[in-house]
Amino acid sequence: MFETHAHYEDAKFDADREAFIASLPEHDIEYVINVGSSLETTEKSIALAEQYDFIYAAVGVHPSDVTELNEENFKAIEQAAEHKKAVAVGEIGLDYYWDKEPQVQENQRYWFKRQLELAKEKDLPVIIHSRDAAEDTMQILKETPMREMPGVIHCYSYSVEMAREFLKMGYDIGVGGVLTFKNAKKLRAVVEEIPLERILLETDCPYMAPEPHRGERNSSLFIPYVVEKIAEIKSISTEEVLQTTNANAKKLFARVK
Repeated sequence: MFETHAHYEDAKFDADREAFIASLPEHDIEYVINVGSSLETTEKSIALAEQYDFIYAAVGVHPSDVTELNEENFKAIEQAAEHKKAVAVGEIGLDYYWDKEPQVQENQRYWFKRQLELAKEKDLPVIIHSRDAAEDTMQILKETPMREMPGVIHCYSYSVEMAREFLKMGYDIGVGGVLTFKNAKKLRAVVEEIPLERILLETDCPYMAPEPHRGERNSSLFIPYVVEKIAEIKSISTEEVLQTTNANAKKLFARVK
């Protein structure tokens, strides 16, 4: 299994981080991308990638944390993107769920564009976070020509129609524990509609644990629940889901060796 979106630097892993991460290969977790969401967590993601052979890093600042960015400290993200185990810029994007003020949203859009340009400059795919900001996300991505395989829309939450548009632009769709929730009708429709070759497995751990573990600390060990749900929706075997999504992730995150 290729875990494309984890946050093992999170405080919820403080008590058992080293032992827990070291045990992941025993549970068929082949690779993990630990995703930065701030200056601090980007640095920690790089540190984890240096510590474990099977962990790689995504570097970037989440839209809700871009208030910490300025022209001076953005250099830290630029430098992190040059690290030999940095395989993506992320998670970056827009989040209007909490941030309603026009000035705050404009700041999010500015740093989203800056980080997209960084990914383009470094020839790295992007990991996109988009919540309650579908139209602006789509518009900015259309205005920013990227590489042939530009990245993934993480924790996808929009419509089937919009998923088709993202696929046309070259983006893959990230699917995690939400797919197992009883109220995830929209996401189930997306998974049913789009090709398996465009789906990536992710957990967003320690958040968004799947049923029957909803509310618990999420981890890569819960990926099989997502695999089983995808297999059920598409009427295929779990082996096919695993084989295809693993290949998808290796294709997109080409720097993973």
